[in-house]
Amino acid sequence: MSNITIEAQDLGIRFRLDRRGRRSLKDLFGSTARRSRPGEFWALRNVSFRVQQGEAIGVVGRNGQGKSTLLKLVAGVLQPDEGFVRVNGGVAPLIAITGGFEGNLTVRENVSLVAGLHGMPRSEVTRRFDSIIDFAELEKFVNTPFKHLSSGMKARLAFAVVSQLDEPTLLVDEVLAVGDKAFREKCFSRIEEMLGEGRTLFLVSHNAGNLKRFCTRGLYIDGGTLAMDDEINAVLKRYAQDYPPVKH
Repeated sequence: MSNITIEAQDLGIRFRLDRRGRRSLKDLFGSTARRSRPGEFWALRNVSFRVQQGEAIGVVGRNGQGKSTLLKLVAGVLQPDEGFVRVNGGVAPLIAITGGFEGNLTVRENVSLVAGLHGMPRSEVTRRFDSIIDFAELEKFVNTPFKHLSSGMKARLAFAVVSQLDEPTLLVDEVLAVGDKAFREKCFSRIEEMLGEGRTLFLVSHNAGNLKRFCTRGLYIDGGTLAMDDEINAVLKRYAQDYPPVKH
């Protein structure tokens, strides 16, 4: 068990279909907590798997099937309604481009804020600041408010900060689709370096080439359940059989 980085057992989470989002505390602890109530749906249910330290996992499936929800459960952003997910060590989440960033703060201030929120000591933020800015290619924008950056610049800064965290698990949710080809390749090279250090990767992507490049194992999420857990090529083959690419 000491080599288990992530363990999920009978994992389930549900949401409301109306604007209220998650349920009330009364619903959570009431006698109906484990049953579906009117206007609710299960985004994930009965999902179980284990991830060994150093594994690279690709999470595949159509949009709206629960892939991003699964990453948020692993990251601790969401809490399950059923079962559990345990993570040995911290995570470096690249789940949303703007996650944790404050629009009115400058690039410099946001680096300190976001790195600090993830537990990086102030002295380390100072030591790594130049490397973060250099990687993000934002040397001319350190005093620019985050909200004035382009979507590509925001993605570069987010990856630059998260990839400097020393957490054992990296969570990536397709955000690298933003940005130019040269920068994406630089990010991919950095991911390969992190995998070479023995880190664990959880990658949500629709790009089969990227999944094959980094991942050896796949989790296929369909209809909120784990439809397949196998070698990445086998998982991608099954997914393509279930949902053949649309020909134009």
